[in-house]
Amino acid sequence: MIRLELPPGPFDAYLFDCDGTIVDSMPLHYVAWNRTLAEWNCTFPEDIFYAWGGRPVAEIIADLNREQGLSMPIEQIAKRKEAMYFDVLPTIQPIHEVLEHIHLSHGKIPFAVVSGSTRDSVTASLKALNILDRFETLVCAGDYKQGKPHPEPFLMAAERLGVAPERCLVFEDTEMGIQSATAAGMASVKVLQPWERKALVTA
Repeated sequence: MIRLELPPGPFDAYLFDCDGTIVDSMPLHYVAWNRTLAEWNCTFPEDIFYAWGGRPVAEIIADLNREQGLSMPIEQIAKRKEAMYFDVLPTIQPIHEVLEHIHLSHGKIPFAVVSGSTRDSVTASLKALNILDRFETLVCAGDYKQGKPHPEPFLMAAERLGVAPERCLVFEDTEMGIQSATAAGMASVKVLQPWERKALVTA
């Protein structure tokens, strides 16, 4: 099994991104995006999808509209994409090397989820793995004004937990999320993307 090398601590809180970090949901989100956007003749290349990981759905739709000269209704598309994701959610799997640390440290230090996804999406993903009760707080799209790579989401989580930013360790799978954690003054550990994990396992 792949193992995560954590930076030297000790840390007083763990802050986790959700999609692609706790749950191996990014491929499922991409399926949901493609099915939804196909109805509007909108393309969303896979490399851009992963590069934009961690951004709120409304921002992504607005940028796709601008870049492709479309006028997709943001709220309607966001709800449709969420519904498509919930359709494929029963097949979701955990990121085992992250789940290992959740099991090892649960009850010893507080946990938070810090995500660009909606609260409904994050809650559904965590419930599917029966780990929702492990987290003291969820910071999701709509809770903050500026998303990743701005530090606000992680700083909000640290404040809710009552832990100084420099005493938090962030688990993230995207460069944007790592930048957000660094800007918040937090240490971080990079979780492998699906293709990176696959290459390592088959090497």
